[in-house]
Amino acid sequence: MAWALAGLTLAMFLATVPLWFLARSADLPSSWRADLGVGGLVGGAFFLAFPLVGALIASRRPKNAVGWLCLAVGLLWALSGVFDYYGYYGAATPGSVPFPVVAAGISDWIWVPAVGLLGTYVLLLFPDGRLPSRRWRPLAWLSGAVILLLSVGVMLAPGPLDNLGGVRNPFGIEGADWLTVGAYALLPLLPLCMLASALSLVLRYRRSGGEERQRIKWIAFAASVVVVLYAIAMIASFVFPEESWTTAGSVWWLNLLTYAVLSSFTLVPIAVGIAILKYRLYDIDVVINRALVHVSLTATMVALYLGGVVLLQRLFVLLTGQRSTLAVVASTLLIAALFNPLRRGLQSFVDRRFYRKKYDAAKTLATFNSRLREETDLDSLRDEVLGVSRETMQPEHSSLWLRTHTADAKED
Repeated sequence: MAWALAGLTLAMFLATVPLWFLARSADLPSSWRADLGVGGLVGGAFFLAFPLVGALIASRRPKNAVGWLCLAVGLLWALSGVFDYYGYYGAATPGSVPFPVVAAGISDWIWVPAVGLLGTYVLLLFPDGRLPSRRWRPLAWLSGAVILLLSVGVMLAPGPLDNLGGVRNPFGIEGADWLTVGAYALLPLLPLCMLASALSLVLRYRRSGGEERQRIKWIAFAASVVVVLYAIAMIASFVFPEESWTTAGSVWWLNLLTYAVLSSFTLVPIAVGIAILKYRLYDIDVVINRALVHVSLTATMVALYLGGVVLLQRLFVLLTGQRSTLAVVASTLLIAALFNPLRRGLQSFVDRRFYRKKYDAAKTLATFNSRLREETDLDSLRDEVLGVSRETMQPEHSSLWLRTHTADAKED
């Protein structure tokens, strides 16, 4: 069942490709808010990570609901892509395909369960497929009711479709404007349910320990990357209001940011798969540590390089009246000289700020190593070893065994 659903999702994505080309070739009215950029197709490819990871989890751990939820999210997004491009092409070229407006009407509301399942139940049930406790059952029921009612409200609300300006909703009940009002009233409840679900994950993390805590760190890290990139993209869309961040046009770095946001969504199913299947469950603390260091290092190096080029170019213009390639060469040499010192400084800052316990333990061991070279008294050495082990490892009990020339002795 799991792999059949994954195969169906893949088949839908493959069907999306020719439909995308057909929709681009059609003469779409300017009033339609049709997103026919490459980013939409690339985003669909990125979202294939959901059915793949979902099939892996559901086939190996069929009782874990998270795998089936990932499959459902992937299937819904694939359906959305197929119905989108099918509706664009069919509505722009009447008679070419049957029921294009119906497909567009389905695509108009199918995003609700896709977003709702990912933002609520995946977080509520991660990582073991069960709620943290019975106290979270009301939130689970509320989230399900909101997703269902909002989907029905958007589907049956009368009026034009969002993406096909002027085309009426084929499922809309004309005259029932209260459905539109109800859908807008329910809409704020969905992000509130998502925030509450995220809170459940935070509380589960605080009460957990060992391997379960490491699993939660994986999805928290993936979600934080998505949120940061999405926030940057939204800020960019306000700075460049004439250039939508989904169809960035001539602003090449907005296009790059769009692909970064789309690709970051794949981190969520990948993190879920690693955490649940425990396949090469690397220390997430190391991953986060290195990510913080290298992202900060990259941003600092880029800022220094661009700033150095600009400042030196202005200096050359003031002195010689013309630009010089020496500015680029000097900036490159400066970056090469500062790379290792900056990396060490940022690593030390990250360790001190975010990994204080490990940083203090490393400093304690370094101090002990330096004193070990000079210590000659055996009793003092014993106390030093036990003290350092207690401070760095924090064991419940520690003992030191010393071997002499004549017999073994145990010192506690």
